[in-house]
Amino acid sequence: MVETLWAPWRMDYILGKGPKVDGCVFCLPKDHLGPLPERLVLFSDREVLLIMNRFPYNNAHLMVAPRRHVATLSETGPGERLAMMNMATRAMAILDKTQKPDGYNLGINQGQVAGAGITDHLHLHVTPRYLGDTNYMTVIGETRVIPEHILATYEKLVGFFS
Repeated sequence: MVETLWAPWRMDYILGKGPKVDGCVFCLPKDHLGPLPERLVLFSDREVLLIMNRFPYNNAHLMVAPRRHVATLSETGPGERLAMMNMATRAMAILDKTQKPDGYNLGINQGQVAGAGITDHLHLHVTPRYLGDTNYMTVIGETRVIPEHILATYEKLVGFFS
């Protein structure tokens, strides 16, 4: 029996209708502060930004990045590192209320060999994890099931970061 995995939001990606970002996906206009819906930015201030992962491992997979365009943790200053950790902590507290995950993976993939898809702008992944999220779909089908449309998740979360 053939099963159908319904994912209508993927059509924008297939047809190339998604938002076009010139340059780095983490670099925002210099004077921009706050959310930026068209880029899935939930929060930004002068030190950091919090953005939804457009290719998530799980629903509400977020990324924290310094505003400054740096590639490595050693290039950040103490204030930037503190701001990144504070934002990751705040994001997890909000996800605890809204998504109710069973745990988290936090990680920095620094460099291509470490798995970084974007190597030139440092970012910290905040990935909510759920019991059973590594089920047969991922293991056998090499498919991830994201249960909620990314824009619905964005709308659910953005108000908590204002």
